[in-house]
Amino acid sequence: MKVEICVTSADAAKIAEQAGADRLELCAELAVGGITPSPGLLQAVRDAVQIPVHVLIRPRSGDFTYTEATFAQMLADIAYCRKLGFEGIVTGCLKSDNQLDHDRMRLLAEATGELHLTFHRAFDRIPDWKQALLDLQSLGVQTLLTSGHARSAEEGLPRLQALVKSAECGIMPGGGIRLSNLDAFLNKGFEAVHLSAISKFPEEASVDLPLNTPGLLREGIPLLPDAELIEALIAQLRSDLK
Repeated sequence: MKVEICVTSADAAKIAEQAGADRLELCAELAVGGITPSPGLLQAVRDAVQIPVHVLIRPRSGDFTYTEATFAQMLADIAYCRKLGFEGIVTGCLKSDNQLDHDRMRLLAEATGELHLTFHRAFDRIPDWKQALLDLQSLGVQTLLTSGHARSAEEGLPRLQALVKSAECGIMPGGGIRLSNLDAFLNKGFEAVHLSAISKFPEEASVDLPLNTPGLLREGIPLLPDAELIEALIAQLRSDLK
């Protein structure tokens, strides 16, 4: 069973490689579940490590239903990752009712080409997991990252074991895996385990003017600007300039 470490920087990638990780999942903004890394971060990690790196292609936080423009961005990001020589892509696409978006996943799989394709934890939102598994395998998905439709992989272990028995692709538990519960996942037929391995949180320095906005964190429909509000603001600004 392989150990896949989720990293968000070149420094983290080097630490994981030196500690013996089998491969990395590279993303940005782990606090929101991960999004696509920037070109600079992609290049830095490509230059920093030798072990396989699978890149998360998720253009924003929130749900997994994307507009045409955002989906085009995903395809462009995959093309760039292939150009840099990464070994795998981690991605996923759902419809607004949380069913698998089969047509778009086919396009993502075609764009991934010969690279290793992992479908990420969007799987845990799909109601009919048995049919979704068959569909994903037919599209060429090689690894399924999932918590077993539970808040953590440990809670979802019964479903994870059922997936192993049903799947032809590899099953990779992820979500709350740590040293203290690793034994529960051993010798169960899993391809790999997925974790960030962050065990120590440095004490935060006092910040008088924090830049984060916790109220903007959303798991569902993405936040968009209000066109009427923008128009009203611009109208007022122009009025004041007269």
